[in-house]
Amino acid sequence: MKQPPNLTRKLVLEDPQRAPDGAGGYTETWVALGTLWAEVKSLSGRLAGDSVSLQKYRITLRASPEGFASRPRPDQRFRDNERLYRIDAVAESAPDARYLTCFAVEEVSG
Repeated sequence: MKQPPNLTRKLVLEDPQRAPDGAGGYTETWVALGTLWAEVKSLSGRLAGDSVSLQKYRITLRASPEGFASRPRPDQRFRDNERLYRIDAVAESAPDARYLTCFAVEEVSG
């Protein structure tokens, strides 16, 4: 029998909000939607330029139904204090739909 994920990381789910900037463009701010407990596992990384590396992660958390604010979407991100994980994809992790798997990227400037 497969072990359940070890949900020990406290992540804040954030949603982008756009507001007009008065000059024909917009500014983007991030609004916290709530805190979720997750398992964060490193997958692979690569150098994306002179001083930026991209690290990929698989983030597993308890499932939420479609349409709920607590269900992550690919246009959102997770915050772990100063670390930011941009969500690229979200999938059911098993047929029983008890957990979601989020594939995310952390951009690290160095």
